[in-house]
Amino acid sequence: MDITVTRSTVAGRARAPPSKSYTHRAILAAGYAEGALVRQGLVSADTRATMRAVEHFGGNVTNRDGVLDIEGFDGRPSVPADVIDCANSGTTIRLATAAAALADGTTVLTGDESLRSRPHGPLLDAVGQLDGTARSTRGNGQAPLVVDGPITGGTVEIPGDVSSQFITALLMAGAVTEKGVDVSLTTALKSSPYVDITLDVLSTFGVTARRTSDGYSVPGDQFYEPTDGEYTVPGDFSSASYLLAAGAVAGDDEVVVTGAFPNPQGDTAIVDILRDMGADIEWNEADGVVRVRRSDLSGTTVDVGDTPDLLPTVAVLGAVADGTTRIENCEHVRYKETDRVTAMAEALTAMGASVAEERDVLTIHGGETDLEGTRVDGRADHRIVMSLAVAGLVADGETTIAGAEHVDVSFPDFFDLLYELGATVDE
Repeated sequence: MDITVTRSTVAGRARAPPSKSYTHRAILAAGYAEGALVRQGLVSADTRATMRAVEHFGGNVTNRDGVLDIEGFDGRPSVPADVIDCANSGTTIRLATAAAALADGTTVLTGDESLRSRPHGPLLDAVGQLDGTARSTRGNGQAPLVVDGPITGGTVEIPGDVSSQFITALLMAGAVTEKGVDVSLTTALKSSPYVDITLDVLSTFGVTARRTSDGYSVPGDQFYEPTDGEYTVPGDFSSASYLLAAGAVAGDDEVVVTGAFPNPQGDTAIVDILRDMGADIEWNEADGVVRVRRSDLSGTTVDVGDTPDLLPTVAVLGAVADGTTRIENCEHVRYKETDRVTAMAEALTAMGASVAEERDVLTIHGGETDLEGTRVDGRADHRIVMSLAVAGLVADGETTIAGAEHVDVSFPDFFDLLYELGATVDE
């Protein structure tokens, strides 16, 4: 599906959608439990993949007016009767791979073309270190994956600079093993706030896990038991970043984002990034309300080592700002739904931006940039699509984004909400 965004302004009030990262973890945690209610969860293409995985392992998920009623498999996943199709969800396949290692038999996991290009080798090796077996059918560390269990726990050495989801998967599964799991990181951890999210969810479900001097540790023989049998998902700052960026570059009066309460999400950094670039932005943390107004932005330097999902948003802000914006420590952002570094470099260049791409750095020369509307490829990546829509608000003429339907992965109502805020959006 193509969406065309015409240069326009936005104003009004919007609620941050529920966190995709928290929702994935809460669904699986409820699966590891006897069951739980997950309130205010994000129901999207990605999280539906995790729901299906829980059902493959013997649980059941029912959506009752937006409340997910989950019957769990109580720490003992069954061997699936069919292949687990994780669609486009990298989080699902990583979390489900570790869960599959608990099952007494063989599990096969796959996904769409994009997912089958993403790396899983270190997680497969970790399962082997725990005396399970896990392999890529093509021998390249990519899906389809075949996993045999059951594992009983132990010690794992794993790199931290490929995906923090590997650590999350091992901690969540490790809690219900006999011995627990100790994770020793052989390289510095990228995207560490996502593991902090995992620890936060585990704690709420009554599971103890901790950071150690060289990694993480989770004792075994634990039970997932959320307080009062339910869990409420917080708002998502990754998705809120597009609304805040839209207000900063195209606000007509202010854009108000609600449901933005402080939590371990690394992408809360978008507030400080906008502030550093000169945006008129206020965050009332107690009320969970962020207000932002159109501002004259200046270039800055941003390290996205812990906040990879913000790269597309920051790249667009850099194209609008005066001066140069340098996005550093971004090589791991190439291993998402698409190579987001190249995707943003090519799309912004097509729109008239002056961009320099290196392996680990993306530089946008905003002072040399005048954005012009054109046709751009969303690369079947929800974050590329949404960030380019923000660029379209300030580009001269019309910006047509191919593959706009992929916002369903994390923010299904994004274009409806953008329209309600006053943007000119046409399908």
